[in-house]
Amino acid sequence: MLLRQGDDYDLGLSHQPTFEDDKDVPTVDEHLQTAGAEAFNRFQKRINNLDKELRNFSNAARQLGSSAAILSSAFHLRTRIAHILYLYRLNAADLYPRKIKPPVSTFSGPEADDKIQRDSQRSKRSHRLLRKHRALPHVARPMVDSNMDLEEFPNQFEALAKEVTTFVNCLNEFPEFTDEAVNASISSFEGDLKYWANCLNNYRGQLRYPAVQRYVQDLALEMGEHIDSITSTLSMFIEVGVPTIRFAQKHGATNLLNLSTVATFFSAVTATTLQFSFELENTTGDAVNSFWFLSLVFSIAAAVNSLLGLTWKQAMYRSPGHRVPWWVLIWIKRSPLIFLVLSVACFSIGLCLFTYASGQSRVTSTITTVFTVFTSFGLAAVSAWFASERWAFTHHRGKKWLGDILVEVNEKFLQLPGISSITHGLRLSSEWASMRVASAGTKLRRVKSITKSIISSDGEKASDVENGIATTLSPDDMNVPSLALGRRRPSETSPASALMDYSSAAPASRSPIPMSPNGSLNSPTSPTSVSVGRQLWKNAFRTVKMSTAISNPMVTRSPRRQRTTSSSLIPTDRKRIMAEPPVKAIVRSRVAKLVPKLKCLEPTQDIAAHQALVRHLQFSPDGKLLATSSWDRTSVIFRVQNSVITHHRTLAHAKGFVGQVAWSPTGHLLLTKLNRAVKVWTQVKQPISFRRVLAEFDGVCQRTIERPAYVESITWFPGGEAFLSVEGSNVTKLVRPFSVLGTYDFGSMKLQDVAVTPDCTRLLGVGPLLESPGGLRPSKSRAEKRLTVYNLDRKEIEHATPVLNDVKDITLARSSRAGLVALVSYENKAPPQLWKLEMVKDVARLTLRHTYMPKTQVDFAGPSYFGGKNDELVLCAGKAGDIHIWDQESGALLHHVRAQDLGGDLTCIAWNHAEDNPFMFATGSHDGALRIWTKIERQSETHSSILNNQHPFTRSSSPSEIEDMQRTDSPLTQQEFESSFANSMESLDTGTGPSTTSGNRERVVAFATTYPLNAAAD
Repeated sequence: MLLRQGDDYDLGLSHQPTFEDDKDVPTVDEHLQTAGAEAFNRFQKRINNLDKELRNFSNAARQLGSSAAILSSAFHLRTRIAHILYLYRLNAADLYPRKIKPPVSTFSGPEADDKIQRDSQRSKRSHRLLRKHRALPHVARPMVDSNMDLEEFPNQFEALAKEVTTFVNCLNEFPEFTDEAVNASISSFEGDLKYWANCLNNYRGQLRYPAVQRYVQDLALEMGEHIDSITSTLSMFIEVGVPTIRFAQKHGATNLLNLSTVATFFSAVTATTLQFSFELENTTGDAVNSFWFLSLVFSIAAAVNSLLGLTWKQAMYRSPGHRVPWWVLIWIKRSPLIFLVLSVACFSIGLCLFTYASGQSRVTSTITTVFTVFTSFGLAAVSAWFASERWAFTHHRGKKWLGDILVEVNEKFLQLPGISSITHGLRLSSEWASMRVASAGTKLRRVKSITKSIISSDGEKASDVENGIATTLSPDDMNVPSLALGRRRPSETSPASALMDYSSAAPASRSPIPMSPNGSLNSPTSPTSVSVGRQLWKNAFRTVKMSTAISNPMVTRSPRRQRTTSSSLIPTDRKRIMAEPPVKAIVRSRVAKLVPKLKCLEPTQDIAAHQALVRHLQFSPDGKLLATSSWDRTSVIFRVQNSVITHHRTLAHAKGFVGQVAWSPTGHLLLTKLNRAVKVWTQVKQPISFRRVLAEFDGVCQRTIERPAYVESITWFPGGEAFLSVEGSNVTKLVRPFSVLGTYDFGSMKLQDVAVTPDCTRLLGVGPLLESPGGLRPSKSRAEKRLTVYNLDRKEIEHATPVLNDVKDITLARSSRAGLVALVSYENKAPPQLWKLEMVKDVARLTLRHTYMPKTQVDFAGPSYFGGKNDELVLCAGKAGDIHIWDQESGALLHHVRAQDLGGDLTCIAWNHAEDNPFMFATGSHDGALRIWTKIERQSETHSSILNNQHPFTRSSSPSEIEDMQRTDSPLTQQEFESSFANSMESLDTGTGPSTTSGNRERVVAFATTYPLNAAAD
């Protein structure tokens, strides 16, 4: 029963119910309203930041040449993102009406009519103004079409993809600077936009459904990441790229301006010289006038073309260079320099001829001619070098420089037969000459060194005599410098040790030096006494310094701790995911009775069931057996009696991990899923003689069904006559005796799990899209996931609902007051959701009913399941150890087990539907442990009953594996098992068996027996 408003009963819960898509509930949950409004506001802020950066970019690019295209592209991009923001506001106003107001143009009534009239008058006035003053592209304000509808989302996404592509193409029109970061971010955004548009085209006519609207709203988070990336890279481009382009264009304009100045000056010089030659009437004079007139023409052409190129480079509306015809580009860029070179050449030739025509002396004519030829040769050589570099770049695509080409040509030339011999002879002669020069230089250096030594020795003798320094030293004195100058590394010698070494060597060095009575040194002459005396003084100073260092040792400074990021972080309270006010509503007695029954649930048994991760758990329909699967290649069956479980069977699997167990609706068959196979285990009665020793039933592997593809999951039909194997995009139906009856294709979906409706007419499948209907894949964002309704009679997809989170599992409730509902589980931190299957115009579709929000942010582990005898509960486990239990119909959180109270990494959870008073469920953990939760007061009663029913444990295996077993199905040997079994039986007899409290664990493994088994199923 749904919670009703206006009741005084307070259940003490911390959450309000989550109602969505229900006609009997007027509003959605307050938390969803707040969270959705905050998400939209963040998206709006991102759009505004991008619009601001585009405006800044337009203002910065306005100063660049050929910027008209990029300015127009930026304006159209701003207009498109304004349309996207308008649609998202319209969509958010439908989903969260109490938090987000719709756009003004969507109001109805007199206010809307007044606004439409004002807008029409404003548009008329603006149209008249635009006739006189048309705004530039970067100045105009984007206008939004207020007649857009939510069905325009695919079209707007495609248009936005085109606009961002045009923008990046216009950005690459500037050859002066190319930013790979901008190209990469915009390219990924373009790919995702096309993918989203292609996927949304599949929902034409359904974009106003709340489920599709919610998916579109979730896309805002993915789009916001792209927008943030583009905004940051665009800001960096404004700071680095625009100044670089401006500098390059300014540099080219400066070159043209300098060229124009030189050409103008040269034309003036040519015009001046013409005043001296136009009166010459001989043939040489006519030639002079011809060349100088040509020089004047070329110089004027160079000046004018330089100014023309300067104007063209600085024009905003000019076309990019690669879009201009080649002859126009050559005339603008190359003609000024060519004309100037021709002008200089003509003027130089005319100058040489003028020296002869004007009757100058022979010396003047010769010197002018020689230097003109020399300078002209240099000009021609440099021009030829420039042209050759251009040819080398065009021919080798920038892989070789002109110098490398010349070196290769030179090597090929030297390898010619005649040239190689000549080169060898020249090399030998050059080596001989260099050796002779080197020997002569060596002899000269020897003579210089001998002369310097003689001069220096004479000077030292004279100085020693004048200073009165002794020149006789004992042989021990020669060791003083070596002792004093002996070096050690600082790590090997301390100041004290250095002082001791020196003091021990000092007496031997001071004794042979004669001293005068007044303490001064005697003055016998010796050529080596000066250097030794100076060294002694240096050693004395060094000793003083060392003693000072010892007397004043350095204070050892304690290491100073630097503040790191981790130490500077202050833990702050996280934002609460949902509101905390208690549920104040009238609830039925059923809901009131649930909370006390859930509060008393505690862990009563903790068993080491496996040696690896527990992958899946499931109780049998009658609640008497519990099956587990693990990555240790075993599946363990436990017997449930009086809310206490005991080991019953260990089902060994020689190949691969056991990923799932599935009991048939009657409980007589058990399926275990491997990677590419499904094992079918059945129950058969044993002979009468064994019933006292063995359990009442013994399981045997009836068949191993090999599958060609990886098996994602397995699901039984409601009647138990067949089961489904989910394999990629196909679902295979296998009927007893488990032969393939049919295959159902889900198109481009990669199915994760399926569920069968009770009437066996439809399948509900969940999974991601491998590609969009147009064959596109996302470049950066998450792929679309779908909840699909498949019609088994028509063998086609009847309806699809898009979601963005990673969906993993779907489970149908056996009974519900609200009709046929399905529990959908997601991976990571996405909470489980309850979807209702409704018929709309003879088409079945899923609508969201509840989102079960946890108390805090939780990383969920494994699928969520229905609990209670009539599936009135929803329970889910967190990887850290959290357990949440909600009321299925109201969505209220009834019970929460905190992670620190439970401990351990949970991997899966299962509810025993047959146990109603008290409740009972089981959890599996990462270390292979199995924990049972129930009411702890019943432990003493059930423990004594278990002690009276002592049975030996046996194991069932596949018939093909009993005869010839090449591996041990358990990590324990047979002797170890017998000893452990005997110890366990002894402990049971003495009453000192393992405790059933949560602190102890038991490990029981069963092995194969050789009793004859019948393979026929019940």
